[in-house]
Amino acid sequence: MEVHGACHCRAIEFTAHIDPSSVVLCHCTDCQVMSGGPYRSIAQANEGDFKLVKGALTLYHKVGDSGNSRELGFCNLCGSHIYATSCLKDHDSKSNRILGLRAGTLAEAGELPPKLQVWCQSLIPWAQDITALPQKERQ
Repeated sequence: MEVHGACHCRAIEFTAHIDPSSVVLCHCTDCQVMSGGPYRSIAQANEGDFKLVKGALTLYHKVGDSGNSRELGFCNLCGSHIYATSCLKDHDSKSNRILGLRAGTLAEAGELPPKLQVWCQSLIPWAQDITALPQKERQ
């Protein structure tokens, strides 16, 4: 499936081909802190299937909860996170890397229900069922 993404300020725009069955919810503490929420929805894409259409990503490198080196691509103007992946030094070529695209940046996010939850050891229990909470169309 082809997806179209952008950061909040639209300084970054991209397209990618993803497998909709690869969408996951990640409950790791890195995703909680970096998203400001209890989890993050992620759509996986081969790096070779990712095309930056507009702008330039800023890269941030860190060691993730897994102990692996991670590269995070984001917009340096609005701070939107675009993807996370393994560091290039750990791979032979870019075509071997899988980008964890932040599903909230995708125009097609509503068509990408998650198929799996990962890092559930750090999930926030109250975020598992919010259906009973009152709802408002707008704030």
